[in-house]
Amino acid sequence: MKILITGSGGQLGRALLELPTAHELIPLTHSDLDLTSFSEVREAVTSYRPEIVINAAAYTNVDEAESDRERAYRVNAGGPGNLAVATAELRIPLLTISSDYVFDGLAGRPYHEFDRTNPLSVYGSSKLAGEKTVAALNPRHYIVRTAWLFHNIGRNFLRTMLAQAARQMVRVVNDQHGSPTYAPHLASALATLIETGAYGTYHLASGGAASWFELTKSLYKLMEVGTEVIPVTTSEYPRPAHRPPFSVLTTIQSPEILLPHWEAGLAEFSRNIR
Repeated sequence: MKILITGSGGQLGRALLELPTAHELIPLTHSDLDLTSFSEVREAVTSYRPEIVINAAAYTNVDEAESDRERAYRVNAGGPGNLAVATAELRIPLLTISSDYVFDGLAGRPYHEFDRTNPLSVYGSSKLAGEKTVAALNPRHYIVRTAWLFHNIGRNFLRTMLAQAARQMVRVVNDQHGSPTYAPHLASALATLIETGAYGTYHLASGGAASWFELTKSLYKLMEVGTEVIPVTTSEYPRPAHRPPFSVLTTIQSPEILLPHWEAGLAEFSRNIR
């Protein structure tokens, strides 16, 4: 199978490229392909003629999106829309990645694929707009919501916390809970999903739930970091964008494709970061 991967320079894109596979992979970074340009997208899809496109590109700065709304929507909604049109013209399936931030996190339980969406931020709204655009324009679609992605490369929360490890104390939010997901585990799940041919919307995230505080405590323990971790509330650490307080993901669409528990991903991360 010939697979075109957009956003191949990011955490998930690089994890997909690291998978052992017999498929032909066509990696395109942002510098290779501007997803906000329909002409570029159509030319790439037409010239490469992949058998599926995996869109791992996104505008992911949640706070900056509040003041850069246009850019967030152009990348997170317009980009997938361009891909959806170009792939639909050639009857090519499209898989695009979405986020737990399409939910408001007020249900007090994990969210499944058919729960009502209600994003609290520009970032979440732009990702939901991307979902709706893809679903409307290409019937051969996989929409995959994931959460709190981390990898040994790239920019992510865990690498930021390791950079703070020389401090005596760090303060970390303890009233936001999600599904910390190791990018290589997600990449493996995506490889399984695209073999099914069962189009639709899926939640693929690591098992279990954690707060940012719990995640940091576990990371420091594994890495033998002595820095004290102090729990704080969201109100004590205000940010421009509102976050869902409990956006843990579960699935009723793909019970046969389950990712390992987040602690397993964290352990693998800690081994590989050394």
